[in-house]
Amino acid sequence: MGLCNSSIHFKIPLSLLEATIWTCLTYYVIGYSPEPGRFFRQLLLLFGAHFTSISLFRFLASVFQTVVSSTTAGGISILFLLTFGGFIIPHTSMPAWLKWGFWFCPLSYGEIGLAVNEFLSPRWNKMTSTNTTIGLQTLKSRGLDFEGYYYWICLGALYGFALLFNIGFILALSYFKAPGTRAIISKEKISQIHGSEGSKHQIHNNETTKNSNINILETHEGKMVLPFEPLTVTFQDLQYYVEPSPEMREHGFTGKRLQLLRDITGAFRPGVLTALMGDWGYPKVQDTFARISGYCEQIDVHSPQITVEESVIFSAWLRLHPDIDSKTKYKFIEEIMETVELYAIKDSLVGIPGVSGLSTEQRKRLTIAVEVVANPSIIFMDEPTTGLDARSAAIVMRAVKNIVDTGRTIVCTIHQPSIDIFEAFDELILLKNGGRMIYCGPVGHNSCRVIEYFESISGVPKIRDNYNPATWMLEITSASVEAEVGVDFGQIYSTSTLYE
Repeated sequence: MGLCNSSIHFKIPLSLLEATIWTCLTYYVIGYSPEPGRFFRQLLLLFGAHFTSISLFRFLASVFQTVVSSTTAGGISILFLLTFGGFIIPHTSMPAWLKWGFWFCPLSYGEIGLAVNEFLSPRWNKMTSTNTTIGLQTLKSRGLDFEGYYYWICLGALYGFALLFNIGFILALSYFKAPGTRAIISKEKISQIHGSEGSKHQIHNNETTKNSNINILETHEGKMVLPFEPLTVTFQDLQYYVEPSPEMREHGFTGKRLQLLRDITGAFRPGVLTALMGDWGYPKVQDTFARISGYCEQIDVHSPQITVEESVIFSAWLRLHPDIDSKTKYKFIEEIMETVELYAIKDSLVGIPGVSGLSTEQRKRLTIAVEVVANPSIIFMDEPTTGLDARSAAIVMRAVKNIVDTGRTIVCTIHQPSIDIFEAFDELILLKNGGRMIYCGPVGHNSCRVIEYFESISGVPKIRDNYNPATWMLEITSASVEAEVGVDFGQIYSTSTLYE
């Protein structure tokens, strides 16, 4: 209640200030009736309209509570106010079956009050040929021919709407359950804990797991329950074409096909974390390659009403070979969850992004676990740290490094990473516009190998102290710098020792 009252009362000075500034700036400039009394009447009316409007949107936010639904409701309410407010469609032009909306719209009372306050003033009392004043005739043309006391009725109606919306705001915050509360554990797990005789022992084990971070892999002497064959992916003179889009045709592209990759040669090795930077495309793979590889999308899509463990189990049962027995599958699932550091939250509900359940970083690790549990030898990850802060990105990269340590081949696309994220990679493949490779090799400690290679090229500016090597590398290899320096980084790489 205290929060509601403070939120309401602190908006009153704001509404009064904005109404005063607006009235002072516009009243005499527009040419309203110069009487001071009518000036202050309009000020009171605009104050009521402003306070009613913010009360309405505050009420909608308290009812719908999420950004998406509140924005939608706010847009619908604005459409209603503009349609029935009497400004766009006059009251006389509204169909009979829609005129009810005029009396339920707060803005209509603002229009009536403003019109009555202005057109019933002495300056509009000149008689016309129809034996009515100019002001009254103008009001009749808009369907607003009300007596002068209607101004006070409209002012009271605006304050009444504001009172109604604020009461609804208080009731909504008092009785509606906030959806932002995270669902930490599933109902089935709660029933299991409270219904078992050894619940205290089980809770103690869960706390021990969270605090001491038990390494399940140690029970298998460092080996995974399900074996996999470490594979090296090699490619030589790789070319990749796509059909140009109609928009490219409109902008003057005349070729039959657009080449994205040109003469790409390199390798992805087991136990090595490789970063891909630049324009990159993945061609469709054959069935054999699909069985030994996994792909983590940039967007995390999960069922919100199941737990973390259930999500991984569902993926394992769908994608692991049916000949593997259930006991082995469960052990492998535990290993994977421990590897990506999800074991402590295995009973948490996934929830809806931005509303409930897991955080963005936890959802990203769940996406990785869902792919790794299929036991692929090669895993491609599309921007695994996009949208994460420094701490969350570090946690995700630690999980990725844990997977690399199992001997799998991991390839990640990245775009302008931070220093810490960039230096977490072992090797780098950098492409320039046009799909040509300009670097393929180790990153080195503190990015020393990358920096050493590019600084050895004549004309390339040296990196500044404490500057991000990834940002510097992208800047110096841009098309503008390449033209300014007068070098072709693709040609230089093709004749370098790295290429050989």
